[in-house]
Amino acid sequence: MADEPHLLTSEQDGILFVSLNRPDKLNALSGETMQLFEEALLRFRDSDDLRVMLIRGNGRYFCAGADMRSGSPSQQKRTATSIRENHRTGLHGMHRIYDEMEHIEKPIVAAIHATCVGGGLEMVMSCDFRLAAKSAAFSFPEGLFGVLPASNGVSRLTRICGPHWARWLIMGNQKADADKAHIMGLVHDVLPDEGFDEAALDFCRHLTKNDPEQMGAAKIAIELVAEVGPDMARHVERMANSALMLNPAYLARIEAYVKGIGAKK
Repeated sequence: MADEPHLLTSEQDGILFVSLNRPDKLNALSGETMQLFEEALLRFRDSDDLRVMLIRGNGRYFCAGADMRSGSPSQQKRTATSIRENHRTGLHGMHRIYDEMEHIEKPIVAAIHATCVGGGLEMVMSCDFRLAAKSAAFSFPEGLFGVLPASNGVSRLTRICGPHWARWLIMGNQKADADKAHIMGLVHDVLPDEGFDEAALDFCRHLTKNDPEQMGAAKIAIELVAEVGPDMARHVERMANSALMLNPAYLARIEAYVKGIGAKK
């Protein structure tokens, strides 16, 4: 197992499958994992044939977070500035990679079958959709060491779940099972363990049928309107639709729809 790559990829019907592949290390995120993940992410971004990215984990954990043994914090230069810069530019590129996941105008889905903590939870929070098996569980163990999850853990968790639940996971250092995570808004759906992989794949197949221009515009628009007031949000909607409604695919669909209504009368 030690000779196998830390990340496996495959493609099928417009879906890029990305599997964390260190089951003996509970899929802890190593430098190799993040390098291979970024390569896969950029391939997904740049290929017109790839419509959806599905992230999974092999073994009894989805991800145990960053591999703490691949670089001890005690070996780093110990100043506040260097620590801040390491968060921004180090950590195997987590900040850069997770930001790129949010910026790519295609849907990224995380299928979390088991325990997901720390840097792994930060990874899945950068996805557009999070599906959890009944056996999944979530936490930020950073509080046990007296620090914060700072590769988007505080910022994205608060944005997704609000300060109420961010306090629960980060300040309270509480764990959340799949049902609790669903209540919090951390995951979109909880599915039975049996048949979970196939159910997640069915969801991805559904996404591949959606118009890619609409998906990209929706991803940007949703991010923008979360940051502005209602009046400015209306401008974002109108701006997005002014481009989408000039799309030949839209014009063909709406024309066919109107003709279909006329034929039924």
